[in-house]
Amino acid sequence: MRYLYLPILLFVISFTSCKEEAAPVVVEITNTEVTTTTYYLIRHAEKDRSDPENRNPSLIEAGQARANRWSEVFKDIPLDMVYSTDYARTQETATPTATQKGLEIQSYNPRTLFDENFQKATEGKTVLVVGHSNTTPSFTNAILGEERFAQIDDSNNGNLYIVTITGDEKSAQVLHIN
Repeated sequence: MRYLYLPILLFVISFTSCKEEAAPVVVEITNTEVTTTTYYLIRHAEKDRSDPENRNPSLIEAGQARANRWSEVFKDIPLDMVYSTDYARTQETATPTATQKGLEIQSYNPRTLFDENFQKATEGKTVLVVGHSNTTPSFTNAILGEERFAQIDDSNNGNLYIVTITGDEKSAQVLHIN
């Protein structure tokens, strides 16, 4: 009987040693979280045009009223940041909204629209950007990566550009607010 165990034992050992090894399983973990960034871009409100030599005019009464209306437009929008150029008219336009939201106005250089630093600082945020008749559409186009919007007519202070970026998808619309 003990001679019978030996062939069975050899069979079992040889069978298990011929077993094919399974290929290792590789699991790649990726970040599937998609962030959404929303930009609201407006031009400054009506400025003082009484002195054509003044390159940094303030808002007139109608402009101050419009700046206050903008704060009403943004009242229910949870802004994370407010950006403006350093000109008096853009700062004055941004102030009622920034004050209402408890946010500090951050300056941006209109010559370096949507640069890498700005993109990193605003990623995943909801941002108001106050600019000018030429920089607001240019800024919008820079975000979109295409020339979609023309300069604003000098008498137009009511355009609101809304750009949303979700992952690789970008969408834009323009509204006119009186």
